[in-house]
Amino acid sequence: MIRGVHHVAISTPDIDRLAAFYVDVVGFEPVMSTSWSDRPIIDRIIDLPGSAARQLMLQAGNAYLELFQYESPIGAPADPGRTPANHGYTHFCLDVTDIDAEYERLSANGMTFHAPPPTREE
Repeated sequence: MIRGVHHVAISTPDIDRLAAFYVDVVGFEPVMSTSWSDRPIIDRIIDLPGSAARQLMLQAGNAYLELFQYESPIGAPADPGRTPANHGYTHFCLDVTDIDAEYERLSANGMTFHAPPPTREE
């Protein structure tokens, strides 16, 4: 039985920068931090022989983000021009009380959006 979604995982070239954004700007709390190298069981789980990475789990309410910075293999940058129609991760949604204020605050802190919040159509 599936009870729900536990977390979303994000691979980044700079885990400290990404963690600072989600902790200092968005309000997540760190709940676990680890790293690995030369761990055959992890290599089998993720199907990456010779892997090495840092890992950080962040929590906000009942939502978790799992951040990874791979030292081996080095990941390729994502396509910054990809559209939501492309296959793969498309977005995540935050539950906020003032969407316009959060859009301004998050934009000022470096978060990018495809568009500003919509206005109500009558």
